[in-house]
Amino acid sequence: MVQAQYTADQVLHAFRHDEAYLFLGSAFVTVGAVCVGYCFLRRRFEPLLVWLAAFAGLYGLRLWLQSSLMGFELARSLLLTRISVAINFLIPIPGFTFLQIAGFAGRTKDRKLWRFRVVFLILVVATLIFGPQPLFFTINNIVVTIFLWILFFRSFGKQIGSRELAAVRIGVLTFVALALFDNTVGAVWGLYRFEPFGFAIMLGAFGYMAARRTLDREVELGEIQKELELARNIQQSILPAGFPNTANFSVAAGYRPMNSVAGDLYDFLLASDSEAGLLIADVSGHGVPAAMIAAMVKMCANSRRAQAAQPAALLREMNTALFGSTHGEMITAAYLYLNAESHEMCYAAAGHPAMLLLREGNVSEIVENGLPLAAAALDSYREKRLALKTGDRFLLYTDGLVEARNGAGDMFGEDRLNQSLAATAELPAEAAAAQIMAAVERWSAEPDDDRTALVCDYLGAQEA
Repeated sequence: MVQAQYTADQVLHAFRHDEAYLFLGSAFVTVGAVCVGYCFLRRRFEPLLVWLAAFAGLYGLRLWLQSSLMGFELARSLLLTRISVAINFLIPIPGFTFLQIAGFAGRTKDRKLWRFRVVFLILVVATLIFGPQPLFFTINNIVVTIFLWILFFRSFGKQIGSRELAAVRIGVLTFVALALFDNTVGAVWGLYRFEPFGFAIMLGAFGYMAARRTLDREVELGEIQKELELARNIQQSILPAGFPNTANFSVAAGYRPMNSVAGDLYDFLLASDSEAGLLIADVSGHGVPAAMIAAMVKMCANSRRAQAAQPAALLREMNTALFGSTHGEMITAAYLYLNAESHEMCYAAAGHPAMLLLREGNVSEIVENGLPLAAAALDSYREKRLALKTGDRFLLYTDGLVEARNGAGDMFGEDRLNQSLAATAELPAEAAAAQIMAAVERWSAEPDDDRTALVCDYLGAQEA
């Protein structure tokens, strides 16, 4: 292709003619970059800002490509010319999507808008294949104009903030008026193009709407975070601070919620030199609903301390109280009672993972399970009794430990938990609980469930 030569006067004249458009193009691209940058800095995907960025950025790029200065370069390449025109038909797609997400252009799954998108995608592909055609521009102008007028009249029926309504109506009406003027009177008389200035006003209106909604969302998220922090503090306050120092028992807990609040719970119903009563529970589900039910479980257990020396009776009473009150959520629970005077332990569980016993270096399971609490109107649970030996270590835990998955999707599993417990034989209870939790943490740093471990050592100081 013959390389065209242009004089300095021609280039200077082209720049002066397009100076305002080049400035607006730079401003629109900057707006898009700011929107994307905001999302990047906040590390949060904001659909309104992202689609506004694409809309503004593409329009600004089109102003650059359609300037006389770029025309000097485009004249040398058929491919660049086709890309420049194709961008013109691509611009409405993010514009429509932005308005749809904002609630001004129908429902998110509205098929009519998908038809609009398909039309413009066809125009883009056709332009890249066949080059610019007058028919393509006619179709583009008709569809965009119809859509904008529909948008303008629909805005009168929207029940949203009056300031947003006013801004959008003024912006859309200004852009439609100037675009129609350019495509009718301006096209006939060859006047200066006013549409980009109308787009600037409309973009300002859209930006105002997006900014208000983004800031409102930030405020709402901030309030939610404050409420979650308060809920976390309240839940932490209902967990026991620690097992008191006793002659016969040493107890330590490891606890890591999946979210700010959790459905896991542990409590000490008895804590003296002669007796220890340890409860652990796991509510199905996560977050605030599970945490609220966990609080119910704690109150239910504490109100039945009269049965604290009878694990089966305690679980039966708790099940009776909770059945029909948990909105379909179930609770697995286990309760361990130890008596230093009789040198005996008694254990019962409701759908909970088996308790582990570390004795003389060997790990074994203690299993005695009934149905989860609140699952059915049961009237009985059974108990498992076992003679205690000095140095016995018991581990109560929730399934978040054994079901923790690594990057390959493999679970931590019962075997690894048994090995982790066996490796703590020479450690005190507090260090043992920390080491077990750390082993699970190394396996799966990001929990997909709440994790709780309760370690209890029988010291046997008063054993005859």
